Amino acid sequence: MSVVVSNQEVGPWRKELGIEVPLPAVEAETARVVAEYARKVRIPGFRKGKTPNDIVRSRFRAEIDQEVLERLVPRYWKQAEAEASLDSLTSPSVASVVHEDGKPLTFTVTVEVRPDIALDPDRSFDLPEVSVTVTPPEVEVALERLRRDLAPWKGVERSAGRGDQVKLRLSRSEVDATASAPVAATDGGQEVEIELGDPRVWEELALAVTGLGAGQDGRFERTADRVEADPPDPDAPPAVEAYRFTVLEVQEKDLAELDDEFAKNLGSFATLAELRSVVEARIARDKESARREQRREALLDQLVARYPLELPVGVVEQEVRSMMEDYAQGLQRRGVDLERAGLDWQAMAEQVRPQAQRRVHSRLVVEAIAEADQITLSEPEFEATLSVLAKAEGQTTAAVRQALDRAGRLTGLRRQMRRDKTIRHLVGEPMS
Repeated sequence: MSVVVSNQEVGPWRKELGIEVPLPAVEAETARVVAEYARKVRIPGFRKGKTPNDIVRSRFRAEIDQEVLERLVPRYWKQAEAEASLDSLTSPSVASVVHEDGKPLTFTVTVEVRPDIALDPDRSFDLPEVSVTVTPPEVEVALERLRRDLAPWKGVERSAGRGDQVKLRLSRSEVDATASAPVAATDGGQEVEIELGDPRVWEELALAVTGLGAGQDGRFERTADRVEADPPDPDAPPAVEAYRFTVLEVQEKDLAELDDEFAKNLGSFATLAELRSVVEARIARDKESARREQRREALLDQLVARYPLELPVGVVEQEVRSMMEDYAQGLQRRGVDLERAGLDWQAMAEQVRPQAQRRVHSRLVVEAIAEADQITLSEPEFEATLSVLAKAEGQTTAAVRQALDRAGRLTGLRRQMRRDKTIRHLVGEPMS
């Protein structure tokens, strides 16, 4: 028996289904819920579990009706979705619920569905040919970087220059209008360490310290990153901050010789040649990964340009929310207090919207190609991925599957893996 009583388009890639749950199904589910309530509720004058069903139904009518709706609406929505052969992209929006005694339950569902994309048979793309050849100079640069990263700092009796680490005492000062007058410190200062050439260091500070040695003083001024005002005044002029400092020590890297002994100190390398071989292999892997990423991004750009679409609005909004949630979680992992950070989430959401639109657009086209070219994901392929996830999390494959299923992410993972397989096919990579 059909449960879909109407099926109409209500916007670009939006469908509205009218759904009717047969009266016998409504009455049967209502009876089950009433019986469950009767077994667990206590009503004065009746022993627990012995209250007549009609009294239970009367006393808890609102709660029982809500429970019936929560059970039947999702169940019959899924049946209607299958009956109408919909490929839904968003969660259903339920409205116009009519639930009356002695009548079928009716409701409408609005959902965004996968658009029809008219594909041409051409699967050729202009993909960049990126060299993955590793040159000897690249290996030497990597070894030199490794040598420098592992070298300890040592004090030197000379002026500070680029690449040096400088210990200094830094203090906030009063801004002085005259260039020659002393600048009075307004606090006791604090000891800091900076590396000259580090892009994170204030440029004004780096310039003022360069050329000075231990025991020498200096000062500088800089424009504050933001105006500290309560309430903030966007029209206020940039604030100028003044600082003074004393150089305490200049340090340089104590570089080891690049030889077999250096390689041995890194671990399991017997010779410098062995270390050089490992570094070369790592650079090759990095280059191959970069090549693969560039080719895939070029492919997606060309798919978006080749197949213009009016995107499902709800899917784009869903992608924007997902990107913002990922960003917020990243900030929290770095210890940022989101409540006190004062971030303009709405402005940030608008900034990421173009990227979200591109993601949705390319995803829809890739999935259409996967369907047209009959690219499927086998169960062994899916199980292999679950096994990798399980190993990384220290769980069984079954536990990971159940967790993904409970979170509603199992189907999404399958689709993502199918898209990845399709992209590999389109750029000419092995599909397994």
